[in-house]
Amino acid sequence: MVFSRLLRAFGVGGPSVETVLADAHCRPGGVLTGEVRLAGGDADADITHIALSLVTRVERDEHGGEGSSGVEFFRAVVAGAFRLAAGEHRSIPFQLAVPWETPLTSVFGHHLHGMNLGLRTEVSVAGAVDPGDLDAVSVEPLPAQERVLEAFGQLGFRFKGADLEPGHLHGVHQELPFFQEIEFFAPGEYSGRINEVELTFVASPHELVVVLEADKRGGLFQSGGDAIGRFHLGMDEAGHTDWTRHVREWLDRVVGLRFSGHHEHGYHEHGHHGYDDHHGGGPGIGGVVAGAALGLAGGFVAAEVIDEIGDAFEGDDEDYEYDE
Repeated sequence: MVFSRLLRAFGVGGPSVETVLADAHCRPGGVLTGEVRLAGGDADADITHIALSLVTRVERDEHGGEGSSGVEFFRAVVAGAFRLAAGEHRSIPFQLAVPWETPLTSVFGHHLHGMNLGLRTEVSVAGAVDPGDLDAVSVEPLPAQERVLEAFGQLGFRFKGADLEPGHLHGVHQELPFFQEIEFFAPGEYSGRINEVELTFVASPHELVVVLEADKRGGLFQSGGDAIGRFHLGMDEAGHTDWTRHVREWLDRVVGLRFSGHHEHGYHEHGHHGYDDHHGGGPGIGGVVAGAALGLAGGFVAAEVIDEIGDAFEGDDEDYEYDE
């Protein structure tokens, strides 16, 4: 895939750049490979550096505020200072490590509505920085994450939307300053008892944390509230877990709870499987049994709606920040 443009900061006759990706699809913890191709303009140009970054949209962390802003969450300098001669063509290969916590943008071949993620190529010439355009990158689930999503499809969840929330989850180690929430309408059998369930993944090379949050409706004899389940599993084990059975069991236990305001403790099937609940709580279950594949993405993916990355970030060129 080739993204070609003139470097706007340097005017007519200046150098141009092409970002060439071998594949614009990747997974968390994977690698984006390609090359940056430069073409010299009418005169020699002193390149200070070339950097690649991943940018996405995160909900604004403001009291009573709405909307989202662009956040640059990963950055790598792929070339230092050099002189690009007039008319010269130069290619700079790169391998960009994708952070394990990178949010998903595509599930089972469908764009995850509400999510946009772009690759930015920044070129600095003699102190003048061209921040570059955003070019769409598709991030697909890890196999273990697919197993969880398949379970949601089998259980009859309907996809509602997805967004990125600023901050850190309680009891979960995070490298990025935000986390993804994939929102689902609860299956019909839980109608009247659970409004929605939000799913969050926090991945690392050896572990997958799955956080479930159920928005529980109140009733005549019990109050509403949020029940949160947190599952810590090794990455390989998460890929061989019967998530369909365990998510159903967790939901059944959630709807059977009365929210009395005190902290209720979950339990462990194995010592290394963690569940911690807060916000009034409900127990969770560590899984050990392999489950069946879904086979149908339509069980939870809504009608395919693709947001163009350029439109999604339009007018936001100065609104990016980078968090180490």
